[in-house]
Amino acid sequence: MRPIKLLSSVFYLGYLPLFPGTWGSLAGVLIYLLANQNKVLYSLITAAVIGLGFLVCGKAEEIYHRKDPSCVVIDELAGMLIALFLIPSKLFLIIIAFSLFRFLDILKLGPIKKIEQLKGSKGIMLDDIFAGLMTNVIVHLIALIKI
Repeated sequence: MRPIKLLSSVFYLGYLPLFPGTWGSLAGVLIYLLANQNKVLYSLITAAVIGLGFLVCGKAEEIYHRKDPSCVVIDELAGMLIALFLIPSKLFLIIIAFSLFRFLDILKLGPIKKIEQLKGSKGIMLDDIFAGLMTNVIVHLIALIKI
């Protein structure tokens, strides 16, 4: 039970007061800042986080006895890592990616809302993965126009 709580909350970041999803997303920005210069390492970290998320999120729901508990933030971490994937390392793009990902994650626009309704790990992880993909495409377009 303890490893599930540790991993699903991203080393207990999800237990911090106020906006736990934001803390999980900020962890993604930190990993990006530390690892984005090594694309292979960044890809491996992203894949590992996604894989771990699918392994632990459904079990976390069982432990906490509720759907998508707020302390589970590995999904936000995964989504943010996807949102920043191969984004040029420019502060304004990082801020846009963070803001847009949080916006899409909170509002659950379009198909994201339907994806969230899936059961277990799929529902927890896939809505953030989809929000991360949408963010990534939009930020890449902004980078093309701006650069």
